[in-house]
Amino acid sequence: MLVAEILKDKGDAVFSIAPDLTLAAACAELDRRRVGALIVCDADRVVGVLSERDVVRAVAQAGQSALDRPVSDYMTAEVVFAAPAESVAVLMNRMTDRRIRHLPVLREGRLAGVISIGDVVKCQIAEATQEAESLRTYIAAG
Repeated sequence: MLVAEILKDKGDAVFSIAPDLTLAAACAELDRRRVGALIVCDADRVVGVLSERDVVRAVAQAGQSALDRPVSDYMTAEVVFAAPAESVAVLMNRMTDRRIRHLPVLREGRLAGVISIGDVVKCQIAEATQEAESLRTYIAAG
């Protein structure tokens, strides 16, 4: 399955924040949206990803004062992207190798969606289930 197909099923909603937003406000947005990461955008340019893991590290390193600092101080600035034509297998390898859970998807240089590790796992389970059912049908017909 391709990234474009996952986005077609999942939708292209992207929850983003500005890099100058405080970490406390970003935490409130994570909670409100019930997501594990937010895409950090400066105008229409992706400049980072802020994940729950980034928040935990910020608080562990700086304590409560981290919550008053801007997101840009703690976001992951080295963003790893996905493309619509990439396969789930490629994404799974990239996510595993880089130890990341969220990939913004760029289509023609513009943000088109976000793929999470949960999306990838859901896709893999669906494909395995479909393959198993096809084999059962084949065996029963033979």
